Amino acid sequence: MTAVVVLRGAADARAIRRALPDVLVQELPDLDSPPPVDTAVLVLRSGVRLGERELDAFPRLRHVVRTGSGIDHIDVSALRHRGITLHRNAEAGAGAVGEWVLAAALALARRIPLGQHALLLGRHEKQACMGASLSTLPAGIWGAGPVGLAADWALAPYVGRTAFAAWPSNPPGLRELSPRALMEQSQVHVIALPLRPTTEQLIGEDFLARVAPQRPLLICAGRLETLDVAACLQALADGRLSGLALDPVERKHLPLLTGSTAPLNLLASPHIGAQRSDVRGALDRWAIDLLMEITVDDKILIEGGLR
Repeated sequence: MTAVVVLRGAADARAIRRALPDVLVQELPDLDSPPPVDTAVLVLRSGVRLGERELDAFPRLRHVVRTGSGIDHIDVSALRHRGITLHRNAEAGAGAVGEWVLAAALALARRIPLGQHALLLGRHEKQACMGASLSTLPAGIWGAGPVGLAADWALAPYVGRTAFAAWPSNPPGLRELSPRALMEQSQVHVIALPLRPTTEQLIGEDFLARVAPQRPLLICAGRLETLDVAACLQALADGRLSGLALDPVERKHLPLLTGSTAPLNLLASPHIGAQRSDVRGALDRWAIDLLMEITVDDKILIEGGLR
């Protein structure tokens, strides 16, 4: 019998069992738990590494279902080499992440995190919380995938203007500026880049030096590894950044964010950009429909779903 393994938090395993009564559906907490030997489908979430070593535990795996967008934690070449089809839904959560970007921009512009952090340290720092009107701040968006486009849609009515970093793969019709012009002219930077060798720690000392005259707000809605987090925190502490918001924080990143004893205009969240009930419902329905297609008549199809 075909077996489907659902990693906890990736999808509603109980709903999948109800929809697929003739399929063995097993929920596991992580990839360290031994899966059924006949597992043909793996449903996983962000923050879970799937490479050659992990794939060795799934000799009959034919499909990987990523209920979300980012796939930098998945060895795509290893899947291709083993004939495993990758399915993902990159659009379902983009609007919710755009909403988080807007909330972060407003909070940083009004210096709300700074005031809260000061109060938690027993300090009343009202004067330090003099904010700016978001409507006066031009925003630059780095990355024109689903999340970048959603961030533009969310921010555009409330900021001075938006523009994207010019890139050959950008969709047509976007307002673009060269990376240099974007760094010189933007007071809000939204980082919505995929994690690749060319983007790892792209937002580091050179970027921070170039944007320092504007003392901008920096918002990361993509992957945390696209930032040199230590350099960004130092720039925030010494005033080269006016605010810093980080959403894609996983457990492994916690040591990067501890140790400061001074209040900072820092907003950090545990990768909750797409954590909205309607998004989860849409992803669960998508996963169920896809799994029904994949496992029809207990046969594993070679193609199926969004890839």
